Amino acid sequence: MNSFGRLFRVHIFGESHGESVGVCMDGVPAGLSLSTEDFLEDIERRKGGTQKGTTPRQESDLPIFKSGLFNNKTTGAPLTIIFDNNNTRSGDYAKQRSVPRPGHADFVASKKFGGFEDYRGGGHFSGRLTVCLVAVGVVAKKLLAQITGEQNTSVAGITVKSSILEIGGEQDLEKGLQKAIDAKDSIGGIVECRVNNLPLGLGEPFFDSAESLLAHAVFAIPAVKGVEFGAGFNAAKMFGTEHNDAIIDASGKTKTNHAGGIVGGITNGNELVFRIVVKPTSSTPKEQQTLNWETNQIESFSVKGRHDLCIALRVPVVLEAVTAMVLADLMLLEQHTPRILS
Repeated sequence: MNSFGRLFRVHIFGESHGESVGVCMDGVPAGLSLSTEDFLEDIERRKGGTQKGTTPRQESDLPIFKSGLFNNKTTGAPLTIIFDNNNTRSGDYAKQRSVPRPGHADFVASKKFGGFEDYRGGGHFSGRLTVCLVAVGVVAKKLLAQITGEQNTSVAGITVKSSILEIGGEQDLEKGLQKAIDAKDSIGGIVECRVNNLPLGLGEPFFDSAESLLAHAVFAIPAVKGVEFGAGFNAAKMFGTEHNDAIIDASGKTKTNHAGGIVGGITNGNELVFRIVVKPTSSTPKEQQTLNWETNQIESFSVKGRHDLCIALRVPVVLEAVTAMVLADLMLLEQHTPRILS
């Protein structure tokens, strides 16, 4: 439900306009150096209001450590971090309660939870909770670096980097944003993630294959509607001899990387490459139609409040975070996998 992982287990909680949102990470080894400063760069990257096309809602988002940290070192106990919600305008949502927003979880959440859900700002379905995922990513990246160092000090650390490839079908991101501005509407985009220095052998077929776990985590990011690895959907147009990646040395390095660094659900030591589709932000000032569930009539309305023009702009750091989360768990699982030496 709200938890993910086996050895590095993550649980998120809170609502967009509640007192706070937070995360509890179980399985973080004792002795990992951690301080507020470690979180600032990635939290700043996630914020809206600092770049064109993002929501003007601003929160300080300073992490508040509630457990699992002592003298700037993890203790081995569950690491709990919360982020206060201070800059909210709940009245914007009370006014539109009777008209569930198309593309949002308003309608299905109300039906599933019998109308008891916190609907303000999307509640528990809100992108606000991605700040929790970003916090997880900070810890997971540090954990990946530590595990890599323990296994082989001569190996470069694992790096996880994401970037926006397209907005509104345009590689010129400003041009793509301008499309939405001119239309007074929202717009989607494509974000790519690349992971380097990843060891061979991560992933547990069938259901815990590296691709399965990454896709599972990626779809937990609000607004993500698709994922492809390596050549992705273009593989449907290729011949087998064209798509197959020829192995060129004993380390498993391949001439091409159409598989995106995963074969048979297991990482093959090459660069991990995958892309996600981020849908247009559902909340848009442009007039739409929806059902008024009080009058049972279809009516026109426009969404009020503060919203992102293009949510894809804020996704790269979140994508890095969930990727690092999955890989940290897989690395810990690999350490605990029993081997019979011949």
